[in-house]
Amino acid sequence: MAGPLLRSGVRRFPWLCNVLLYGSLFSAGDAAQQLLRRRPGQEPDWAQTRHVALVALSFHGNFNYVWLRGLERALPGRAPGAVLAKVLCDQLVGAPVAILAFYTGMSILQGKENIFSDCKKKFWNTYKTGLMYWPFVQLSNFVLVPVYLRTAYTGLCGFLWAIFICFSQQSGDGTAKSAFLWFRREKVNADGEPSEK
Repeated sequence: MAGPLLRSGVRRFPWLCNVLLYGSLFSAGDAAQQLLRRRPGQEPDWAQTRHVALVALSFHGNFNYVWLRGLERALPGRAPGAVLAKVLCDQLVGAPVAILAFYTGMSILQGKENIFSDCKKKFWNTYKTGLMYWPFVQLSNFVLVPVYLRTAYTGLCGFLWAIFICFSQQSGDGTAKSAFLWFRREKVNADGEPSEK
């Protein structure tokens, strides 16, 4: 019963459902990275998660909804050429806009004096890291997912991305290497000595 009801709700209110799901999953990604990084006795920074939710709900969810529909109108269909063109456009236009909006939006909400500092330091590294993840996500999105669910699917995949980009915004440098080194260091600290292969 819930399945048909949910599908009809998404079809009836696609913008609202997609944006809310996207924002919720992106916020959950921040909460997850905080829980993964938390030290004993340390409380999660819920203000940080609220800031991520605000950026995700006010900008990212809406941008993705409009952007993905616009791509479909400009390059309709699932033919290989159209799909590859959509992925290329997404990576050349959509990805930089989303990264810039995230770092700048978070800096504004955190009251940083120089709101472009994180962008200047981390944009290119984050963009290059995204190129290892998002083209594959969007390829499957444009081939397999109906248009009315694409933002929700992007939000689902964005959960993993949010874990990474929120980590990068707080303490990383925008590279996958910094995240892996941090996790490895945590594993070493938890085990008391490095694990050997």
